[in-house]
Amino acid sequence: MSAVLLKIGLSAVFGLIIGIDRELKKKPLGMKTCLVLAVSSCLLTVVSIQAAYDFPKLDHMVMDPMRLAAQIVSGVGFIGAGVILKRNDDVISGLTTAAMIWGASGLGIAVGAGYYIEAAVALLFVLVGVDLIPFLMRKWGPDVLTSKEILISFILTDMEHFDAMKSHLVRHKVKVKATKVSELDERTIRIELRAQVHEHSTIADIFKDIRTEEHVSKLDVRSL
Repeated sequence: MSAVLLKIGLSAVFGLIIGIDRELKKKPLGMKTCLVLAVSSCLLTVVSIQAAYDFPKLDHMVMDPMRLAAQIVSGVGFIGAGVILKRNDDVISGLTTAAMIWGASGLGIAVGAGYYIEAAVALLFVLVGVDLIPFLMRKWGPDVLTSKEILISFILTDMEHFDAMKSHLVRHKVKVKATKVSELDERTIRIELRAQVHEHSTIADIFKDIRTEEHVSKLDVRSL
């Protein structure tokens, strides 16, 4: 009994750690969800293994000790799918969170099977891969890893002012990646720009910089 309680307690701690990591990043998955998944996975794994030994038939087992654990892996996938979102701009988000929820279940299975050290090492690698490595890459990695994409749309009264507008963006370190131009009437055009800026640049600052330009109206700036 004490061994089972140790497994459940350890899996609860591991699940709690992953849940705290997600909540600190304001993700749609928190401490309660991860804790419940890790503890439940651990409990089902313990029951699955113990039942195989408690109910043998003659001199052989009548069931696979890891049968329930195998079903946990596929079942948690449905829960993970619920946190994967597709935004209006066709950007997929929530994949890391879905992987973390699956990882919390995996840690519970490992602890339930008695692999304490292996589960602890796996938890360490997960946290390093999700938190530490991205931090180091953003700090010292290439520019593409320290930037974010934004979408800028506005109306110009004359196409001749477009080049001046692009020069203004370059001066403020806004790198234009794609441009879409559509005519509204004989005198006005709509410009849509997909651009790249430093990750610390705020939408408000970019909006203020562009708004100072003449001939710009109905400005809209949003992150992708």
